Amino acid sequence: MALQIPLPPNLVGAMELQYIADGVIALVGATFGWLFKIVWDAIKELQKDMKETNQTIHEQYVRKDDYRIDMAEIKGMFNRIMDKLDNKVDK
Repeated sequence: MALQIPLPPNLVGAMELQYIADGVIALVGATFGWLFKIVWDAIKELQKDMKETNQTIHEQYVRKDDYRIDMAEIKGMFNRIMDKLDNKVDK
């Protein structure tokens, strides 16, 4: 049988208050931990989505400088065709 030491009445109330304070601190800590996990998972999901979007952009869209180079080539071709057509009309 365990030996029980009687505690003074004023110390019993302080111990109960300590248990309540410990419980509140644990509950607040658990809540903040849960919220931190939710935010962390959301950030990881956004990073994954950004990586997929970045890959999609590079696969499906043309860079502006590449577009300008290609359009310059096409305009050059059209100008040569127009010159040939002008020469045909003149003859």
